[in-house]
Amino acid sequence: MDTVDADDLPALHRLATGLRRDLDAVINGLNLEHNSGAVEGAVTRIKALKRQCYGRANFDLLRLRILLTP
Repeated sequence: MDTVDADDLPALHRLATGLRRDLDAVINGLNLEHNSGAVEGAVTRIKALKRQCYGRANFDLLRLRILLTP
């Protein structure tokens, strides 16, 4: 990150600033075995179902599809 600060690339400066802000979370994410992969997969599946129903269905149908789709 110090090398990025020395360069003249503003986009990388913002990245380094964000990494420094959440450095503990970044380090834990790389070192610990715990992750939220299962939750992220479920969210991705629900978003795909929502996109398929967009404009032609109401919330009740979306809810049924979420509950009944494996």
